[in-house]
Amino acid sequence: MSHAVPGGAANAAGGSAAEAWRPSVNPWLVALSVMLATFVEVLDTTIVSVAVPNIAGALAATNDEATRVITCYLIANAIILPASGWLSLRFGRKRLMLSCAGLFAVASFMCGSSPTIGVLLVSSALQGIAGGALVPLSQAILMESFPPEKRGMGLAMYSLGLVLAPAIGPVLGGWLTDNYSWRWIFYINIPVCILALFMMWRFVEDPPYVRNAKVGRIDASGFVLIGIWLAAFQFLMDDGQKKDWFGSAYITRLAFVSVVAFVLMLVRESRAGHPIVDLRVFKNRNFLVGSVLMTLMSVAMFSSITGIPLFLQTLMGYTAQLAGEAVAARGIASALAAPLVGYMMSKIDGRWVAAVGLALFGVSTIQLGGIDLTVSTGNFVVPCILQGVALSCIMTSLNTIGVAALPNEQIGNASGIFNLMRNLGGSIGIALTNTFALRGLQSHYAQFIPHATIYDPAYQQQTQALQQGLAPLVGAPQAALQAQGMLQGTLLQQASVMAYIDIFRWTAVLLFVLAPCAFLFKRAMSPRR
Repeated sequence: MSHAVPGGAANAAGGSAAEAWRPSVNPWLVALSVMLATFVEVLDTTIVSVAVPNIAGALAATNDEATRVITCYLIANAIILPASGWLSLRFGRKRLMLSCAGLFAVASFMCGSSPTIGVLLVSSALQGIAGGALVPLSQAILMESFPPEKRGMGLAMYSLGLVLAPAIGPVLGGWLTDNYSWRWIFYINIPVCILALFMMWRFVEDPPYVRNAKVGRIDASGFVLIGIWLAAFQFLMDDGQKKDWFGSAYITRLAFVSVVAFVLMLVRESRAGHPIVDLRVFKNRNFLVGSVLMTLMSVAMFSSITGIPLFLQTLMGYTAQLAGEAVAARGIASALAAPLVGYMMSKIDGRWVAAVGLALFGVSTIQLGGIDLTVSTGNFVVPCILQGVALSCIMTSLNTIGVAALPNEQIGNASGIFNLMRNLGGSIGIALTNTFALRGLQSHYAQFIPHATIYDPAYQQQTQALQQGLAPLVGAPQAALQAQGMLQGTLLQQASVMAYIDIFRWTAVLLFVLAPCAFLFKRAMSPRR
């Protein structure tokens, strides 16, 4: 953060020193160390979702109360994200990473051993606070550990954690819940955190400008405004569909509070001498374009990640574990593609990598737009493989180009904002998917209703066929009622399928529109030939 080092000359000197500094160990050891922390933090954003009914039953809570576990985690996580740059300069990046990873392990144990829902909510919020700084700090450390021409390779590993964790979260959570206990979805974090702690203590170093940074007092007003804005926004996204959006006074008040806090935060942070979030970074064209693309891409990514398991579980009767296994190809493809994408980033213009990735994601989503109730698990393999490759291309290129033109001392602040935009886009994508799945079902079902009458020949023919088959089993009167009920259920299923098809197709349109927008980036660096 440029404001943290007093004096223009000091800034210039600090910038040149930061550019020249490199870690004393192999940067790949640094990358592996921080990738573990990134992976476990992002994993917890999705692994809990499949265990909500089990948590509610075990702790004598409602499903809504159990869902608040995820909400508390996301709110605490989001509030810390933009403050991570200031915190890293105040306490030291390595010290902060070690503290956060240690606290994350302790909070995970507290979550797993919680005797009541109240303790679990508090523990989950503590876990979110600890995890909030891990992802942006990991990105900043990676950016500084590799020379500019090799940053794509380093960020490919970082992006692997961002993409792989949400992909395997549901299947791992479902497997642990079904075979052991929901408590193990939290306990599983502890050994990973311990390994990450050891590796970060051994290999991570602070650059000189971090070790020598002198920061002012924390911008308390800005921090409070950020907290109010993000908390209101997250509750708005989580509860919007359940409360009928703006048909509810509660949702309307949340939206008002969120907008007012956001505007006040912008005013405060743009005028403060030492803001907790330096908004001047948006003056950099590549960072601005990258932030917008990251937000909108995250809407599409989480819409797909949420939509496929919902379709499989609600309409195809899959368990959470089977639904996760059906989309496992996405994570595998992403892991295999990551090294190749990193290599490509050092050879060709990263804007092409981003554009191809967005277009490829759009193609995969178009393929999902052709699903029906006769599909098998195999029908999801090719689209998920394409999505895995596409996400590696998108995440690596956007993370690289978005901050490539920034001075090293601004990367910490920029990484916090960048990851906040990804989280906000994800919240919006999940909320939109849940909303359009229900609203689309209602809309399509309303179109079917005029044909669900004895005066419609096709409906009458289907009813009579079902009645004839059921009559010997339950009698003629019951056969008539059951036949109508079965047809109504079929119509609801078909309406729901069409709603998901609409979601996938509109998501594809968004991605195809975003693909050429990758060329709004300025070319940040010339690839090596």
